[in-house]
Amino acid sequence: MAPSALATPAATAAAPSNGVAKSTPAYAELDASKLTYERTKSPRPVPTVEAATASSDSICTDHMITATWTAGTGWAAPQLKPYGPFSLMPTASVLHYATECFEGLKVYRGHDGRLRLFRPDCNARRMVMSSTRISLPGFPPEELEKLLIALLAVDGPRWIPKSRPGTFLYLRPTMIGTQSQLGVMASREAMLYIICTFMPSLDSPAGGLRLRTSPEDMIRAWSGGFGYAKVGANYGPSLLATALAKDDGFHQILWLYGPEGLCTEAGASNFFILWKPREGGKPQLVTAPLDDKIILDGVTRRSVLELFRERCPEIEIVERKYTIKEVEEAHDEGRILESFAAGTAYFICPISVVNHRGKNLDAPMGPTGEGGEYTLKVRGWLKDIMYGGEPQHKWAVIIPEEGEEA
Repeated sequence: MAPSALATPAATAAAPSNGVAKSTPAYAELDASKLTYERTKSPRPVPTVEAATASSDSICTDHMITATWTAGTGWAAPQLKPYGPFSLMPTASVLHYATECFEGLKVYRGHDGRLRLFRPDCNARRMVMSSTRISLPGFPPEELEKLLIALLAVDGPRWIPKSRPGTFLYLRPTMIGTQSQLGVMASREAMLYIICTFMPSLDSPAGGLRLRTSPEDMIRAWSGGFGYAKVGANYGPSLLATALAKDDGFHQILWLYGPEGLCTEAGASNFFILWKPREGGKPQLVTAPLDDKIILDGVTRRSVLELFRERCPEIEIVERKYTIKEVEEAHDEGRILESFAAGTAYFICPISVVNHRGKNLDAPMGPTGEGGEYTLKVRGWLKDIMYGGEPQHKWAVIIPEEGEEA
């Protein structure tokens, strides 16, 4: 992947001013092998998962990684340093023009004692796509993977110890434009940083996830926009509709698009519905397509589809545009079998109802009320991969922790 169009990938000779040619510095790519380490001198107590997730603030681990970039010289050596605030000028690009993108992924403490990431290569590649969409620099995605692993090798043993199998922490790589100049233009300075924090489990709300369709005067994303990129500008404008829905007893918004009411995303998660087609045949697992770039190419979404194709030949996988009217008709005709949301935060979360303009479209939640048959199956398969139940699976990346013998 090429760096930003603003970057100069090779050294060039400047015009001589005194008879001696001068060279501008070569463009430096992000390079995890140059990581420097500054260990905290004051390690903080590690809270229980319950205490950490009950806090109104995100509780982060002892360290973070930062790396700065300039258009002229590229990436400086990344630094692992104590977690804490950093300074930005009030005119920084990110504060005015939303030059910010991020990723979200989890690290899992397996029941076998090992620490694992789940498909970090997908997150790293998607972050390059997001950063270049808003004219922030690109980077070799494998270097971000190496930095994630380096942070976890240091903080993993204390903050997600072997005494807490079956738990996870949340990683947030972020890139921001830092150039301190007002004006609508690409930032010529940027910072990449990685933090690691606790996050509550959101995949099992009592009674299932309750969705309400988006208000008629609001959309989350549009064709030709940036709904497919994980940029902060996608999220702020969605908060009002979500807050209003929560006031009325719902958890998230099912975002519709266009006059026909195309189903897109469930909050910040991908939306799936399993139904019997009207014309008969195999049950269909239906989700919105990626071709118009309205929805995010979720890593969990991708994994769900691959697992269904590999392990569920009795189910037809359908990625196509479909409307809320089709969902309503399937509900009224008794053809909905189950529904779920998929994403890093909500994992695989069963959906019990979609409220559309005051009408509840219920989805079966299985005999135990914890989710439909296939919702629970795919959740179980993914958990096995993440927590070591399928220890050799190609999607799981084991973290070599400090203090472990090679």
